[in-house]
Formats: sequence, structure tokens, C-alpha cells
Amino acid sequence: MKVGLFFGSFNPVHIGHLIIADIMRDKTDLNEVWFIVSPQNPMKSSKSLLHEFDRLRMVELAIADDFHFRATDVEFHMPRPSYTIDTLTYLSEKYPQHEFTLILGGDNLNHFRKWKNSDQILQYYTLYVYPRPGDSKVLEHPSIKFVEAPLIDISATFIRDTIKAGGSVRYLLHPDVSAYINDKKLYT
Repeated sequence: MKVGLFFGSFNPVHIGHLIIADIMRDKTDLNEVWFIVSPQNPMKSSKSLLHEFDRLRMVELAIADDFHFRATDVEFHMPRPSYTIDTLTYLSEKYPQHEFTLILGGDNLNHFRKWKNSDQILQYYTLYVYPRPGDSKVLEHPSIKFVEAPLIDISATFIRDTIKAGGSVRYLLHPDVSAYINDKKLYT
């Protein structure tokens, strides 16, 4: 089976994430998309991150009705900060029957060469890249495939700030994620 790995903080997971995952599964040869909830991205600050189990639960709620999607806490059990190459290596060893592809936004290509063992990622894995604001396609490689998708500019920071200010995020979040946030009074 061919599996797309969609890494993220998902703080919170929002409809933009779900749209991209669905398009990647529908418009490519991917059989499934696994949402890899990252406890700590080495290139981002952790001060505004919710606990990883809350973020994992929100992903589980958001994708519960789609059997092509799976949420995983694999990085919760790995050394921190989590590096993509380490997770890819671990998953490839644990699930040798699967072929893994990395899903990422085009804006990440701007600093992809700074990632730990980026050459090794390109050597052993394919990258399916979707358009993002600020992407420049500065990196071209036979392992990089650009996938046509809508340009979605939804920011988790915007969502958190809107919730904190008491505003509506009704159409930005899956209803079950919104209810979870409200019930637990997250981001307030």
C-alpha cells in the first residue's frame, strides 16, 4: 500500500489540512494518508502548542469518518525534537509492506535543505508537494512531484487568535473539533 505521511503540529487541525489530505489521496496514487502529529517541530516555537494528546484527539475527531485517513502518535515515542528522516526510517522499518511518501507544502521547500538528512529523504522517498502562499519552487528534484491543489491560506495561528478573542471559527474547523475545543475551553 502507498501511504502519504502528512506531518504537522495540527494546533488545531483545520479544514485546510483535511482538504489537502483528501486531494492528495484523490489526485495521486496514495491509498491512505496518515496524519503524523508532531510533538515538537524543531523549527517552531512550542510556547503556543497544546498538549500533544489534545492535538492527536482533534485529528482523530476530524478524520473519524474517512477510512482513507489515519492519525498516529508515532513521534510521541521518539526522541525530541522529532526529525522527519527519523520518523520515515522508523515507519519504513516497522511497516516494510508500505511505500511511504512525504506530503508537504511548497513553502517548506524554501528551507528543505536545512532539514536533517534532506538528501537522504530525497534519495529514498518521494515528496508530494501542494501549493502554499510563499512557495517559490526553489528546489527541483526527480523525487519531488508537484500536485495541483487549491491555494489554501488558513492559519492555525489565526484560528487560535480568533478563538481567544471570542470569534467564530465555525467554517474553519470540523464540527467535532470545534466542539472538543469548546468543551475543554482550549485556546482561551
